[in-house]
Amino acid sequence: MPTVQTRYAKSGDVHIAYQVVGDGPVDLVLVPGWVSNVELWWEDPGWSAFMKRLMSFSRLILFDKRGTGLSDRVSVSEMPTLEERMDDVRAVMDAVGSETAFVIGLSEGGPMSMLFAASHPERTRALVLYGSFPRITSGEGYPWGFAPEQVEPILTAAEQSWGDGTFTGSMFAPGDVEARLAFFARFEREGASPGAMIALVRMLVEIDVRDVLPLVAVSTLIVHRNGDAVAPIEGARFMAERIPGARLVELEGDHSPVAGDTDAILDQIEEFVTGRPPRGADADRVFATVMFTDIVDSTPRAAAMGDRRWSELLEGHNHIMRRQLSRFGGHEVKTTGDGFLTTFDGPARAIRCALSTSQATQELGLPLRAGLHAGECERRHGDISGIAVHTAARVAALAGPGEVLVSRTVKDLVAGSGLQFEDRGSHTLKGLPDEWRLFAVGA
Repeated sequence: MPTVQTRYAKSGDVHIAYQVVGDGPVDLVLVPGWVSNVELWWEDPGWSAFMKRLMSFSRLILFDKRGTGLSDRVSVSEMPTLEERMDDVRAVMDAVGSETAFVIGLSEGGPMSMLFAASHPERTRALVLYGSFPRITSGEGYPWGFAPEQVEPILTAAEQSWGDGTFTGSMFAPGDVEARLAFFARFEREGASPGAMIALVRMLVEIDVRDVLPLVAVSTLIVHRNGDAVAPIEGARFMAERIPGARLVELEGDHSPVAGDTDAILDQIEEFVTGRPPRGADADRVFATVMFTDIVDSTPRAAAMGDRRWSELLEGHNHIMRRQLSRFGGHEVKTTGDGFLTTFDGPARAIRCALSTSQATQELGLPLRAGLHAGECERRHGDISGIAVHTAARVAALAGPGEVLVSRTVKDLVAGSGLQFEDRGSHTLKGLPDEWRLFAVGA
């Protein structure tokens, strides 16, 4: 964590917590989503890396919106309007001596950022929207988002579990819940009280900035992932069509900007802000076989076993996987909580590694599933990205307990290896075009 001090700006009668980090040539104001905590963010590896990348090319200005995080709490019966929150941005900019800045609106921070850009173009150099929307619920002329009748059941579920992290994790980062559950729990408790959270959601469902879109007169970049369940990508396309000159970049993944291929998001933002390709943008491109594995039904198994027993089994699973990777020449990219993302330079070795690992973990009582695809990948900063990675993840999601499922590409590449396959038919893979023929590997 960089040396950073939380300070307070006065916006009317409310104190707004803020931080300033980095010394880049331009100011960048990060408008957070639903709730935030500027100090807790730095304790999470994902958010810390995200902000360090932003501050590498800017003077980054962070703040907690009124009613959340370290800013003054407000009456849950009088939650702030968009106009009041817009004034908070202006107050923070004044406090740090920022006359004009790039404004990045994340998720629920987007509508307020759009209103700020339209109302104060003289203070907005440009606008970036990530995972955002003009309204969160569906309505006349806007068929995307949560149905109005879903709101109260969602609020009931959130109130009952608020503070244990499951709601925020499952809603905003479904593919990353188990690995970051402790952080999500603290994020909820230190980001907003249950009453404030409910009031914020009720305020959020009333927001509709569709009429503001044509009035945004600053350069605008919209970055959105096509698997976003909180803010459907159709809403991003709607905004791109109505904000004059806006550019939309569609990426793979879900709602959280710090899960999945975060570099792909940051590369777009850095080039937009600086006007030049990001350093290291020329990533190594390699042809590789990508394998995703995970433990079947890991969440209920962990709950039934208890933390200690589950940790022991998980450690045993990890040991087996790494031993088999070494045996078959695989490369560990990263763990995914209850599984692994790995690569191989040969698909036959990848398949045999998956079969051997599955057999060994089955003896521990941990059925494994694996998905494989081969294609071009980008290697950057120890991670990999690209369509081949997303395809392998989608294939793995369709595998059954103890099953090694592969794409036709992998099957065709191992012709003559003696491996046997069973046709599993054609499937539509979420976020990917065309039909994909999949095959289960015989033991």
